[in-house]
Amino acid sequence: MNDCLFFAIEYLYGNDPEQNPEKIQIEENIQKVSVGGDNEAILTKEGNVFAKGNDIYSNNPNEFINISSLIEDKNDRIIEDIVSGESSIYLLTSNQNVYGIGSNEYGQLGFDSKTLKKTEKPILMMKNVSKIFSGNSSYHVFLLNSNQELFGCGFNRDGQLGLGESRRKETKIQKLTKIQNIPKGKIIDIQCGGCHSIMLIEDQNPKRKLYSCGDSRYNGLGKNEENTYEFTEIKSSLFENDNILDFSVGYSHTLIFISNSKLIGFGSNDYGQLGNGNTKNQLIPIQIKLPKLRFNEDISNYHLSCGFNNSFLYYSPFLFSSSFSNLEEDLIKLFRRKEFCDISFKTKNGEIIEAHKLILKYRLNQNQNEIEKLKEIISKKSIKESNQIFEMIYSNNSKINPKLYSEIKEIINSNEKIEETMKRIYLNENEKDFIIERKEKQYKFPKLILIMRSELYRGMFLSVTNDKSNKVTDYSELSNKSFEIFEYWIYSNQIKDEIQITQEIIQFDDFNELNEEKFKRIKYSETTKKITQEIINEIQIGIDYFQLNQTYPNLFDLLIRKFNNQNQN
Repeated sequence: MNDCLFFAIEYLYGNDPEQNPEKIQIEENIQKVSVGGDNEAILTKEGNVFAKGNDIYSNNPNEFINISSLIEDKNDRIIEDIVSGESSIYLLTSNQNVYGIGSNEYGQLGFDSKTLKKTEKPILMMKNVSKIFSGNSSYHVFLLNSNQELFGCGFNRDGQLGLGESRRKETKIQKLTKIQNIPKGKIIDIQCGGCHSIMLIEDQNPKRKLYSCGDSRYNGLGKNEENTYEFTEIKSSLFENDNILDFSVGYSHTLIFISNSKLIGFGSNDYGQLGNGNTKNQLIPIQIKLPKLRFNEDISNYHLSCGFNNSFLYYSPFLFSSSFSNLEEDLIKLFRRKEFCDISFKTKNGEIIEAHKLILKYRLNQNQNEIEKLKEIISKKSIKESNQIFEMIYSNNSKINPKLYSEIKEIINSNEKIEETMKRIYLNENEKDFIIERKEKQYKFPKLILIMRSELYRGMFLSVTNDKSNKVTDYSELSNKSFEIFEYWIYSNQIKDEIQITQEIIQFDDFNELNEEKFKRIKYSETTKKITQEIINEIQIGIDYFQLNQTYPNLFDLLIRKFNNQNQN
């Protein structure tokens, strides 16, 4: 896991141009900071949220308070994500529930604004939510459930919710409403401007495309149409053949970073926020000249962040690694999900912490005595210390609390990577509780592993309407070889040793998601621009069926490393 900051820096905007940044001391490790037009929120690794703002705490809007502790349901106070709107904050809990706090003037909290103007306590908006989408200058919000159904509410005068022309006249959508006519594909991200919204969709090719809706008066839609009240595609020759790596939306401008190291922008430019050297607004996408990138061999590590009227392009390997599914992070999230817990521990004050026996079995030294020793340690600790101990065990990260780690290091398999423990689960039939049937053959998996690895099964098992059956049979198109490759991939994130990568059949030009820079890392001749199409196809079939949290670049890097290792022997 990655190191975390121990404090946040808040930039105070006031009349004094020489005012220095103020250091805000937060005792817990900071995971994310989200800033809206009139609020600021800090999410910690412990799952707490500290926030301030005029609509958050009117008695003292300059004071940070723990808003997660105000949630009435005490079992729902561990927060996994935060998103700030213009004047409201949205909290996603470990139980996949979304709470809103702040202004509800435009129904952006999903309630009638006549009876609820604002709230200084988080109120439940929706259950079974996987992602929240809003913007620091928007009065509207989108919520995506685990079945890829999209709901929205809030300010809709300009059609920014994408509900269509018939709903455009409704200034306020005060109840979460299902968004119809969503483009086909997987919703990767939605970012909200002041009068519009932009959605990033990944289709089955896989190819990423941008769609926008709303009012074009500020040139924020990226196309020639005057207004678009449903999500329609933004088309441009500048990025039609390249993969979109990142995009960000301000109040009325958008920046896009694509796989050939090009920066694309459109929208309002009155303050030079597009960075193209003038203040002329741009109705359709244009290419923006960039200085030579310092880390051009790792372009996927570049990220965009658009403020109200300013923009940043920055390099961050930390964000890149955390943007994909991280098994150790998912283990911590599962530790907090009570429905999968099957072993209990009692703290010194009598609080009960529930955990996963399967994960502990492979995280500890595989000895029943180690669990008893852990119970004894927990019995002498506070609830906060106990939670930190379990996070250290699940993540194998001593930096969470080095002092506590020294007390448990003797009972932990501290030298073993999590991928190795997952492979041992792969070999143990007794731990597998979910059956996938195809043709005459059965494959068994632990549900916990499928949840951690696959978005498909995460949605299936965590959905409030999930099928309680333990069998899935619709896999007739996969070959046995394809299934076996993915059975191993799911556990280990590796390709089996006996699978050979050869240098024939597929040409580089056919692998259009990758750029030439990737091949500079191959330690072989030009002929190594060919990789076995059969293996690529097998892995891609599995990605599509299992909806794994993997991407082509991850897969390609793995194949390159394996190819190089084979040819060094």
